[in-house]
Amino acid sequence: MPKGRYSMAPMLSADRVREEETPLQRNYRRAKEAAPGALLLFRMGDFYELLHDDARIAARVLGLTLTTRDKEAAKPVPMAGFPHWQADAYMTKLVATGHRVAKIEPVE
Repeated sequence: MPKGRYSMAPMLSADRVREEETPLQRNYRRAKEAAPGALLLFRMGDFYELLHDDARIAARVLGLTLTTRDKEAAKPVPMAGFPHWQADAYMTKLVATGHRVAKIEPVE
C-alpha cells in the first residue's frame, strides 16, 4: 500500500455489518445516535423492548429477564421488555435511578 494511504477494510466491514442489520437494529442505531445516553424503549406490539446495553441495564434495574434475539447468530442481540401498560411505572423507576429514557413509537 502506498505511503499515506489507508486500508478500506475496516470501512468495508462496517458497511457489510450495516447491510446485514435488521430494520429494528437500524432504527436502534439511528435512535441511539439521536439520543445518546438514553435508554431506548421500542414499542413492538403490546410491549416495549430494549436492546443491547439498554436491555442489560433495564434487566438489572427493573428486575426483567434478559433474553437474546437471533440466538443462532454469531453475536446474539441482548433484549428485555415489558408490557406497554407498565411503561409509566418502569420509566419512573429508570429516571429515579438516574437514567434518561426515550420511547420509540411506531408510525404508520
